[in-house]
Amino acid sequence: MTAAASAVLVFSVSSGGAAAADQLRLRQRPVILPAGNGDVLSSEPGVFYLDPLKAFKVNADVHRIMYRTTDRTGKAIAVTGTVLNPATSRYAQRPIVAFAPGTQGLADKCAPSRQLGEGTEYEALPVKKLLDQGYAVVVTDYQGLGTPGVHTYMDREAQGRAVLDSVRAAQRLDAVDLPDAGPVALYGYSQGGGATASAAELAPAYAPELKIKGAVVGAPPADMNKVADSMDGSAYGAFFNYALSGLATSYNIDINPYLNALGKRVANDLRDNLCTTQALAKYPFLNSRFLTVDGRPLTERLGRAPWNTIVADQQLGRRKPAVPVLLSHSALDDVVPQQVGKTLAVGWCRRGATVKFAGNLVPGHIAATEATSAEGIPWLADRFAGRTAPTTC
Repeated sequence: MTAAASAVLVFSVSSGGAAAADQLRLRQRPVILPAGNGDVLSSEPGVFYLDPLKAFKVNADVHRIMYRTTDRTGKAIAVTGTVLNPATSRYAQRPIVAFAPGTQGLADKCAPSRQLGEGTEYEALPVKKLLDQGYAVVVTDYQGLGTPGVHTYMDREAQGRAVLDSVRAAQRLDAVDLPDAGPVALYGYSQGGGATASAAELAPAYAPELKIKGAVVGAPPADMNKVADSMDGSAYGAFFNYALSGLATSYNIDINPYLNALGKRVANDLRDNLCTTQALAKYPFLNSRFLTVDGRPLTERLGRAPWNTIVADQQLGRRKPAVPVLLSHSALDDVVPQQVGKTLAVGWCRRGATVKFAGNLVPGHIAATEATSAEGIPWLADRFAGRTAPTTC
């Protein structure tokens, strides 16, 4: 994009009383996209609750933001997010941690910037633990999650760019006094682990000015072929449907011709209505072969054009992160096989990166988030303290 700015209308359909009306004030307005990625388009005060009854309010200065980033093709877009600044910190130059959220869903109501204020964000505790360390935290909503279009779930480049530009936005937000060129770290689990891995790979070329000290990558879906085979028909089958819709949006593919009447209803429901926990409860063990016109699982299409090229585009591990990485992954992960994480670590090691692979035996993908947090938080403290990063390469 040239230095000339362009005007766009950013809006979201939402529901739910006062909170929804507050959300619309941020998103339903004309905005101007400036030339700089990470520039803040608008902001407003927010709040962070740990529970839906709103009994536990986190003591932090919270601002919901809209900022500029670019999509997979390099087109300028507006995305939203949340900047959280703890009330106290022991750091003279307060570090900023870019928290890449895990799978939220595709519907606008699932955006973390809304759920943090509603007390329904399932990753609220990891965010709070980072705030408790005295770090500022910025949480992106990614492309299309609360802004126009379908969320481009699992799009490597769009997610990585949104994460990096969220840091730039936090640094430039006038309402919060954070250092413009201070220390930064990246953190994410599951979808967020993939987004964090992508951001670490993209940073040397896309955001070389950021002083990134390290990246915590938890259970990254680094190989779409292996992850899709693991998810389809499992308790997390809805996630594969999310990926199909998200990547089809990013690459401008109409998936309706693949789907039978049931498949279209399910895809529309997942896209428009259901956040993660609701989707998993409503569609357990969702198998794509029951959703297609030919009775074949959609995973078969991943090996054929155009999907084979699309899947290859999402592969992580082909680019070297310039910062140390902690890669945490359970051997008992029931969504993303641990071997996917091990292969990613090996690929980075071969390229000369500094990587510590931290395996664990926590049963289940969801429960293992705590293992990533338990190891990741002290690992980050060491990176911000300037200590030499450990490696298993």
